[in-house]
Amino acid sequence: MSRRIVRTYDKEFKLNAIRLYLESGRPSKQISAELGIPDGTLVTWVRSYKKDGGEVFPGKGHVKPSDEEVVNLRKELAIAREERDILKKALGIFSSPRK
Repeated sequence: MSRRIVRTYDKEFKLNAIRLYLESGRPSKQISAELGIPDGTLVTWVRSYKKDGGEVFPGKGHVKPSDEEVVNLRKELAIAREERDILKKALGIFSSPRK
């Protein structure tokens, strides 16, 4: 069985490849062959760059600045739900008749 090799590229390489594609006007297949990357990879990078602009490729484990607020709000919501559930249980315990 052959194992698939996953290659990683740094942000600078990706941005240079995108700039080369956008400024040269050559087809993506030609540029990707020159750079030694799959054509689909270059096309995906270009699509992401057009969608996100300067916030593209934040790196592994990092969040785009525009998504950072959403992540923080989800954490706050999880904490609020946990506190609410604890209060519901406490209310049930203290409001039940004593034996």
